[in-house]
Order: sequence, then C-alpha cells, then structure tokens
Amino acid sequence: MQKLPILLIFSRLLLGIIIILLGVFHVDNNGYLSVTLLTIGLLTDIFDGIIARHLNISTQRLRRFDSTIDQLFFIAVAIATYLQHPLFFKQQATALIVLLAFEALTYVVSFLKFKKEIATHSIGAKIWTLLLFATLIQLLLTGNSTLLFTICFWVGLITRVEIIAIIITIKQWSNDVPTIYHAIQLKRGKAIKRHKLFNG
Repeated sequence: MQKLPILLIFSRLLLGIIIILLGVFHVDNNGYLSVTLLTIGLLTDIFDGIIARHLNISTQRLRRFDSTIDQLFFIAVAIATYLQHPLFFKQQATALIVLLAFEALTYVVSFLKFKKEIATHSIGAKIWTLLLFATLIQLLLTGNSTLLFTICFWVGLITRVEIIAIIITIKQWSNDVPTIYHAIQLKRGKAIKRHKLFNG
C-alpha cells in the first residue's frame, strides 16, 4: 500500500509513452484510445496525492517527482496530439509558444531562486489542468478547438504568472502553496491551512 502512490505516478509516465506510440503509428481510433488513456492518467494524478496524504507519505521529494511526471505526461499527450492534428498547432503556433515560454519561465525562476523545480500545486494550476484536459480531449476527437482553447490559453497565462509570483514571494522552497495569498502568509512566517485531500 505504501508504494501505491509511486506506482500511480510511474503508470502516468507509461501512459504518456503509449499515447505517443498511438500517434506515431496512427492506430485506428487512436483519438478515442488516447482520450481514454488521458482520462486514466488524470485520475492517477488526482489519486496519487490523495493516497499519499492519507498514508502520511507525501514528502517534498514525492511531490517534486509528481510534478515532474505531470509535465512529462502532458508533454507526451501534446506530442501525440500534434502527430494526429498538426494543422491546429501550426495555426496556433504563436499562442502555444507564448504559453510554453511562460511555463518554462516558472521553472527558470524556481531554479534560479531555490535550485529546485516547482511543486506549488496551486489551486489555479489544478483548475488549468482540468481546462487543459478538456481542450486536449476536444483536439484529439475533433482536431480543432476555438473557444475552449482560448479560455485554456488565458487561464494558463494567469496561473503561470501566479506561480512565478508565489516563487518570488516565498523565502524558502515549499510545495503545495494554494495561492499567492498563502505565499504572502508564508513570507510573514504564518502557518497556512491546507486541505487534507488536495493540499495536505
């Protein structure tokens, strides 16, 4: 039972590889298969943290590892989506480059200040993950996304800016910082309340 969170995290990496292979080999109904695997991956992302906190094994190392695998998983899904629907990526190249630049900037700022990758797991980032999930499903099934992608893009930018603000604000590296408000509280030396299930 103690190893279940680790197994769920590693399973997400495996799912990402399979999703890429579906796109590379253009497997029949790969859109529906990819959506199924993407959904399973999201569920593992939700439950690995909940189970780890329930078992009291949610360490900084585990949270950092979880964040890294999350990034790799969604990169794998994005690659697979590009392989299946390259036209959308060409049409939205500018927006995607801007979004990726802000995502990369969060890591640059974190490494410059703390010599560690981010693992804030902010509420805004969780909301954006759900929007990204919905956008990728629409893309995988239809090959296009307009309004949903636009919403995902702007929410993505706003949440990346908040993450950067959190990193700049806190004095010491910390995982699971829900919002910039909580970061300010940490800077003032105050304890912050974290939800047992989602930010334990």
